[in-house]
Amino acid sequence: METFFGINLDDTYGTLKTFGISLGIIILFYFLANTLQKLLKRRLLKRMNDLLLANFISVVFRLIVILVGFMIVFRFLGLSGVVTGVLTGAGISAFIIGFALKDIGENFLSGIILAFKPPFRIGDFVDINGFRGQILSLNLRDTQIKTNDGKDVFIPNATIIKNPLVNFTIDGFLRYDFIIGLDYGSDYKAAMALILNTVSKIPGVLSDQKSPNVWVSDLVESTLNLQVTIWVDTFDRDVLDVVVKSNAILEVLTALEKAGYNLPARIIELKNHQGKSLKTS
Repeated sequence: METFFGINLDDTYGTLKTFGISLGIIILFYFLANTLQKLLKRRLLKRMNDLLLANFISVVFRLIVILVGFMIVFRFLGLSGVVTGVLTGAGISAFIIGFALKDIGENFLSGIILAFKPPFRIGDFVDINGFRGQILSLNLRDTQIKTNDGKDVFIPNATIIKNPLVNFTIDGFLRYDFIIGLDYGSDYKAAMALILNTVSKIPGVLSDQKSPNVWVSDLVESTLNLQVTIWVDTFDRDVLDVVVKSNAILEVLTALEKAGYNLPARIIELKNHQGKSLKTS
């Protein structure tokens, strides 16, 4: 037994060797977990084409691999009793932590539900509890969306589970409407045919899967209102939806004005019940 200034060198060497091997195992499993996560994610994306679920499963798998690494280190260090104690007390700990961190646990479970049955995909345009934007990511605690004005909103997963969610782009079709008011006495059917022909030629307006349409929506005091509906392909991002709608409105107005149709504003009718002249200014 060799000593140096009263220190047992054999024991110190053994301790350092054990520590080095344990550290090496942890580092090995850390890099192994990262590598396996990337491989699993690629495999999952090829099979399911669902980025949200692939991300979630690969992250959980990575955490499991790292946990296995720590379990091996504990057993190597002769701490099997610690491992057993940790597993035995996990139920009690989970019960206590569940009350202390109720919101975190709720968001975690909601994240699992959303990952396996997602109501949206990356890039979908949604309305969640009044927040409208494009889905950027989903993790175990919250979902990130980017609004049209550039804000990044992080919404707790539990909020998404508990509230209605509107997905505008999940099936690739989105309808836009606008109203055109014609003067009474116009050739209504000819105007409707002109509107339909005009919007059908606008780039971005669908004409095969979903066709544009025009119908009478209301009889108001000044005009006969026509409702124009167009469909756009939300998977085609060459032309923005709002730009397609704007172009449709402008083209319809231009076509009607060129054809001689009157598009009046609100008309107020004045009647004189006393036989006196009305003063106007």
